[in-house]
Amino acid sequence: GRRLELHAHVDDLLLSGQAYPIGPDPLPVTLDVARMTGGGWSLRLRFTARATGPCMRCLEDAAPEFAVDAREVDQPGGGEELDSPYVSPGGELDLRAWAHDALVLALPAQILCRPECAGLCPTCGVNLNHDPGHAHEREPDPRWAKLRELGDRVR
Repeated sequence: GRRLELHAHVDDLLLSGQAYPIGPDPLPVTLDVARMTGGGWSLRLRFTARATGPCMRCLEDAAPEFAVDAREVDQPGGGEELDSPYVSPGGELDLRAWAHDALVLALPAQILCRPECAGLCPTCGVNLNHDPGHAHEREPDPRWAKLRELGDRVR
C-alpha cells in the first residue's frame, strides 16, 4: 500500500440552516491506498477538522475539532456494496466529496461551544453558562386556570 499526504477543500457544512465553515482550508488529509486481491482498492482517509459557528445551545462562538477516520472499498464488478461512490469508473477519487461526507458522519448531533454547555434560559433567554443559578418563579400550570377562577369566585 501507499500513504499519501494530500490537501482537500471541504465545503461549509449546513446544519439546521446555519453554515459552519470547515478549517483549516485546505484541509491536510492522509490517504492510505492498498491494492486488494481481485483488482480493487482499499482506501482509508484520516484528518482532523474544525467547524466554526454559533453553539447550537447558547449561540456563542463554537469551534469544536473532529477526528475523522473513514474507509472505502472499490472493487470493480463486485456489486453495489463494493463500488465506492467516490471513485469514478475511470478510477479517479473524489476526495472533496468523500472528506465532506466522512466529516458529516463524524459530527455529533449538535455543534457546541463545549460539551457541558448549559444553553439559554427558555423563559428569558439569558445564557445559563454565565449565570448558572438563574431561576424564575414557576408559572402556575395553565391547565388548572379554570379551577383557580372558580375558587376565586367562591371566596
